Amino acid sequence: MTREIKDAVNDLGQAFEAFKQANDLRLNEIARKGSADVLTETKVNRLNDEVSRTQGLVDMAKKRLDQLETALKRSPVGETGDEQKEANVFAVERKTQSGVEMSPSQYAEYKKSFKNYIRRNNAGADVDEIKALSAGSDPDGGYFVTPDVSGRIVELLNETSPIRQVANVVTIGTDTLEGVAHLGEAGAGWVGETDARDETDSPTISQWSIPVHELYAEPRATQRLLDDALFNVDEWLSTKIAERLSRLENDAFVNGNTSGRPKGFLTYPAGVPSSSTYKVIEQVLSGGTGDFAATTPGDALINMVFSLKAAYRENAVFMMKRSTLAEVRKLKDENDNYLWTPDFQTKQGGTLLGFDVIEAEDMPAIAEDSLSIAFGDFKAGYQIVDRQGIRILRDNVTTKPYVKFYTTKRVGGDVVDFDAIKLMKFAAA
Repeated sequence: MTREIKDAVNDLGQAFEAFKQANDLRLNEIARKGSADVLTETKVNRLNDEVSRTQGLVDMAKKRLDQLETALKRSPVGETGDEQKEANVFAVERKTQSGVEMSPSQYAEYKKSFKNYIRRNNAGADVDEIKALSAGSDPDGGYFVTPDVSGRIVELLNETSPIRQVANVVTIGTDTLEGVAHLGEAGAGWVGETDARDETDSPTISQWSIPVHELYAEPRATQRLLDDALFNVDEWLSTKIAERLSRLENDAFVNGNTSGRPKGFLTYPAGVPSSSTYKVIEQVLSGGTGDFAATTPGDALINMVFSLKAAYRENAVFMMKRSTLAEVRKLKDENDNYLWTPDFQTKQGGTLLGFDVIEAEDMPAIAEDSLSIAFGDFKAGYQIVDRQGIRILRDNVTTKPYVKFYTTKRVGGDVVDFDAIKLMKFAAA
């Protein structure tokens, strides 16, 4: 596996060098003739795609290595292995999401019953199995996912959602997370030994609240497949659920602008946050209409970096979609150095001006007045709230011969620190 990573990193380095040579030729042609040859543009775009492909291979190789290391740390227990041993592995999570504390043996019975529920809807189950499953039952009639399956769904969400990778995430047991934002500092000043001490201003604070909203997924399988399956149904189910939830979450965290969804960070008006007008996000102009400026195009990105306060820059990242990153790769500074470099430490997206780039396909493509690049400390700026509990309701009646697994999860999200995020607007003025 380390050889695979080494080869992928080597291919990435070669691809980027070829891309730089072709792009240098393109820039020289633009400088001499005002535009680049069509063949040169085509070659640059092809090599740009190759850089993206090889960067992806590096990322996948590293991910497989991480998964292998994780698997080696786990106990060698399969779906048909010793249930008692598996219960001990997950002993720390034996408390079901309905709040019932289980012993290892009770947890083993609960998990066994849950698998029977998934496969056969308790057909042929004995009284003890039904009783075991009721320990994790929701009063509404749905069944909570066993702790290890729930944890797998959450883990997959964290891996596939770029916003979750960089934002702050908390799990709560209520409907709303509340907090306060400090909008100003306490007043202070210098004073002489015998001077009068006047009253100073108190810091201004504002309260925020983030409600959770219901998100659902509904993977389907035929009853015959479930009856005859030799694969791990738990794993299949958790993967399908995570894929669906991730797509919906990602879009809401970026673009959510309606009630019943998390609030997206692109939906706030432009402005510089202050104590009087706080819920605004500063927009930095790209210098061109639907493009970067014709001359010194990289200056807009540099301006964007330094529009962010120093306290936030330590944990800041760029966020953009893949097509925007392809354009950013072509940019140079005034010293003829490329602003983007591949990350040979296997971080997705490479680095731009020394900051990690997060690829988020829900960000808009470059167009007139588009907000196609975000930069900031999303850990400080954006809060994701998960309501404890993922539920599954098995429906084998309404869409025969398919079995629907109606799954619900409650999640919220919103900006909590408007100073921590900056957006680039692709406009000249």
